[in-house]
Amino acid sequence: MSRPAVLITGAARRIGATLARRFGETGWHVIIHVHHDTDAARRLAASLSSAEVVACDLTDGEAALAMIGELAARLPDWRMLVNSAAVFHLDTAEAIDPATFDEAITVNAQTPARMAQAFLKSARAACGRRVVNFLDMKIANPNPDFFSYSMAKHALAAATRMQAMAQADPADRVYGLAPGAMLPSFDQADAEHETSGRMNLLKRLTDPNELADAALWLSEGWLASGETLFVDSGQHLLSLPRDVLYLARQ
Repeated sequence: MSRPAVLITGAARRIGATLARRFGETGWHVIIHVHHDTDAARRLAASLSSAEVVACDLTDGEAALAMIGELAARLPDWRMLVNSAAVFHLDTAEAIDPATFDEAITVNAQTPARMAQAFLKSARAACGRRVVNFLDMKIANPNPDFFSYSMAKHALAAATRMQAMAQADPADRVYGLAPGAMLPSFDQADAEHETSGRMNLLKRLTDPNELADAALWLSEGWLASGETLFVDSGQHLLSLPRDVLYLARQ
C-alpha cells in the first residue's frame, strides 16, 4: 500500500465521518472504526477510494489494544491515529452517576490514551507519527453539566500534554483538537441547535469541515507537540454558566 493510513475512531457518522471523507479525498487510506453501526461504516468505506472498517468496543481496553496491534503488524505506513469516538451522557456536579463516570472515563480518556501509547510504540510510518485526541472547548470554558464527560475530557487533555513530553522521537506529535457546539447533541432539537451553535464570539455556526481541515493540517506536524487547537468560533473564550444546550432553552 502506497497511501499513508489513518485510523479514525467513531468514524461511521457525524464528525468522524466528515473526517473520514476529508482524509479519503486527499489520498489517505482511511480505517473507519465503529462499535455498532457497521452498515453505515461499510457504506462510507465503499464511497472512499481506499478504506476499510474495523469494529471494537472501546469500553474493552484490551480489545482496543489488540486492534492497534493487528493494524500495526500489517500497515506499512500508518501515520495517524485520530481518537474522535466519545460517549456523552448527562450527570451533574451535584450528583455524579458512577456508571456514567466509569463509561466516560474509559471511552473518553483511558482507552484513547492506551491506544495512543500502543500506536506510538508499534506503528510503522514513513515519517513522524501523529496522534490527535478529540477534546472539547469545555477544557478551557468548563461548566457543571455533563460532569463525567467533562472530567474525562480534562483527563485526556492532560494525557495529551504528558504523552507529547514522553516521546523520544522528535518527529512524533501528540495533539489535541477541541471543538465547540457544532452539531445537534444529546436531545437537542434543530431550532435549539441554531441558537446554541451561535453562542460564540463570532456568532456563527461552526462547520464540521473546519475540524476536518484542522485534523488534516495537524497531520503535517507543523504545530509543536502537545498543543491543542480550538475549532469553536471563539466559544472557549466566553464564560458560560451551563452547557449551551440548556442556555438555548432559557
